[in-house]
Amino acid sequence: MHPTIQKFHDTVLAHNHDAVPALMAEDVRFSPPTYWATWNGREAVSAVLGHVNEVFTDFTYRRVMGSGNDWALEFQCKVSGLDCVGVDLITLNDDGLMQDFEVVMRPHKTIGALREAMNERVKTDARFLKFREALS
Repeated sequence: MHPTIQKFHDTVLAHNHDAVPALMAEDVRFSPPTYWATWNGREAVSAVLGHVNEVFTDFTYRRVMGSGNDWALEFQCKVSGLDCVGVDLITLNDDGLMQDFEVVMRPHKTIGALREAMNERVKTDARFLKFREALS
């Protein structure tokens, strides 16, 4: 497994979100499962993933697949008590940092619960006022 993917895997399982930004490219792009938009930049993506880390419970990785710069990390968790299965699709850049990060999840009901929980969190987080403008 690529060292960045191993560090990300271990960091997420240890609930050590503070170590995640160092694994991302400065201009990382994140595509969430909750709506058709992209978060851009280490600061924005780190903030989003920090909240997700608090919303997901009983999080475990089921499989890690990939090679070179392209990786898929299959996970399961709960969101507001609802079961979820998803995949982190990660592309590393030539420096070995996360460049593109997309999350796909099912079922639909759980994605709705995630969106609701995230909306509640970001509307009370001052960091997101400038990020929300960037998405508009």
